[in-house]
Amino acid sequence: MKRKINIRMAVCTIILQIMFLSAVSCKKGANSYSFETAVVKKGSIINTITATGTIQADTTVSIGTQVSGVIKKIYVDFNSPVKKGQLLAEIDKTPLQTQVQQAQASLDDSKSEVEFQTAAFERFKALLDKKLVAQADFDQVKYSYSKALANLKTAQAGYDKAIVNLNYASIYSPISGVVLNRVVDQGQTVAASFSTPNLFTITNDMKQMQVQANIDEADIGLLKKGQPVDFTVDAYPTEVFKGDVRQIRMQPIVTSNVVTYTVIVNAPNPDTKLMPGMTANITVLVQKVDSVLTIPGKALRFTPDAVWLGEYMKNNPSNRRPGAGGTTQSGTSERQRPAGDAGQSNSGGFQAGTQSGKKPVIAWVKEGDKIHRVRISTGAIDGANAEIKTGLKEGDEVIISMSVAGKAATSTTSAAATTTTSPFMPTRAPGGGRGR
Repeated sequence: MKRKINIRMAVCTIILQIMFLSAVSCKKGANSYSFETAVVKKGSIINTITATGTIQADTTVSIGTQVSGVIKKIYVDFNSPVKKGQLLAEIDKTPLQTQVQQAQASLDDSKSEVEFQTAAFERFKALLDKKLVAQADFDQVKYSYSKALANLKTAQAGYDKAIVNLNYASIYSPISGVVLNRVVDQGQTVAASFSTPNLFTITNDMKQMQVQANIDEADIGLLKKGQPVDFTVDAYPTEVFKGDVRQIRMQPIVTSNVVTYTVIVNAPNPDTKLMPGMTANITVLVQKVDSVLTIPGKALRFTPDAVWLGEYMKNNPSNRRPGAGGTTQSGTSERQRPAGDAGQSNSGGFQAGTQSGKKPVIAWVKEGDKIHRVRISTGAIDGANAEIKTGLKEGDEVIISMSVAGKAATSTTSAAATTTTSPFMPTRAPGGGRGR
């Protein structure tokens, strides 16, 4: 019996201690807040646009042939440097020379016919003047003379065409550059009956390349000619190449309802490391502001906990900073302060206001144990930081987040209390029996 009484007294003591600790923890945790702050400091705001593109030569020419025949000789190969007007290949000229000879024969025949008809025309004209021949006979001679002249022009055109085709059998380079591709081999037959067959692909100087990048429609408005561009290629992952925006093409490219625009980027290639077809990852610098006051973007989005803010302003009325007017929940008016040093939040009973019809930007500043709001004006903003123009000075601490330290403890002790066995419920006695 005495043993059971001792056990019950020990259980009651433990329960009282747990209840006391829970009350103390709840009292402490209810007002235990921690703040994460950032210091206002000078820095840079950089905004960039990233995209992928393909490296291309500035000028690429596909060289073909207008005549059919067998490739008799090829004088260049892949990667061969060529000059403008240099002979690249020759097509067998035998059938073309035969056509020239045929055209020459037709031309000579036409010339002889013209000479004969000219003499006849002049003779009949003299006779007609003396009225020794009929007008009908003269008209027939005149017709034959005119027809001979027309046939001479046709024969001359055929001869000129045969000469041109003969010259087309020699393939020359139209530009100076490098042979990127050679499609034909020596002895191969090319047919130019329906389309011009491609023989070579030549690019201009490889020391000046370009990047053709596709920029999303949401970013195209930020681009301007001359903006600096950095890009990398997979072949040289540690090397950054420099360039600038040369052209922004207005022709849209729609792929799966996604609209992009082609942007041409200058890509100097003095070491000829860049090759046509390489994939380039470009970064376009669209904005850069140096040596300005900056704060993390989180500070602009921070809003204190409403419960904490109400209690804090109620218990610390002297910590209120002068505002731009408005009232708290308690009805206390805020004092006026200069423009640029005020702010407002919808939390804790503050009335939201505007300045010049625009929603103000608010930051919360921590000075020791005091916290107050500040109305600020911002400039350039990137993905992480924002430029501060007015309202803050270098060295100020702005709050970017807050956490309630007592919530975890409160929930833990509550769970412990709910799992504790009531002293008025039957307990299992040692040895597996039920206590009384």
